[in-house]
Amino acid sequence: MEGIPHPIPRTVEEVFQDFKGRRAGLIKALTNDVEKFYQQCDPEKENLCLYGLPNETWEVNLPVEEVPPELPEPALGINFARDGMQEKDWLSLVAVHSDSWLLAVAFYFGARFGFGKNERKRLFQMINDLPTIFEVVTGNVKQSKDQSATHNSSKSKLSGKTSRQSEPQPKGVKMSPPPKEEDESGEEDEEDDEQGATCGACGDNYGTDEFWICCDICERWFHGKCVKITPAKAEHIKQYKCPSCSNKRARV
Repeated sequence: MEGIPHPIPRTVEEVFQDFKGRRAGLIKALTNDVEKFYQQCDPEKENLCLYGLPNETWEVNLPVEEVPPELPEPALGINFARDGMQEKDWLSLVAVHSDSWLLAVAFYFGARFGFGKNERKRLFQMINDLPTIFEVVTGNVKQSKDQSATHNSSKSKLSGKTSRQSEPQPKGVKMSPPPKEEDESGEEDEEDDEQGATCGACGDNYGTDEFWICCDICERWFHGKCVKITPAKAEHIKQYKCPSCSNKRARV
């Protein structure tokens, strides 16, 4: 294995750099170096794992012998499934397990060095801004992670609301700073900013890199993740009701 020659990351930024390096190595294995990777995963060999290293390289190797291991281990025995399925399906499966392993390693460091709630949240947000390995390998990056696509889908959803809801449109987009054209809305925008400063579900503050949605009934703002609404879903909703307003109407 790597023999831990690399410096151990101790801060959020260092853990994220470690994550990016390992991720880059894994993506190379499953894209540019895919032929070499395929050949090394011989089903006749023992249980093999795919490791991404912090220096943006990769290796296929046996799992470490120490128990428990120094770091979380990748999926074991990826070579056994190689000839039992189509190559693209096998690569996709390895990609999914690689994504899971990267998160496990990152949050192992977070737990080991005592990251608090805010540090863990910031680390996940930094990681979440990157396409997953699965998305890169399958070519689905633009559908789920491309920020311009998210911006456009959120924008068209909000433009379908009444004129009152369309004024604070940048708040629903939440993937880029509010456009300056919206300045003419003046006092109403300031009022909406105060009302939308915290999520109506979790109470956390507004973050510029998160998708938010406004309830058309109570006019409170929510993280999309808190009410299980994605930008793609929002595009098809003509009038959004938050869980609280939906329950009230159901009881009436």
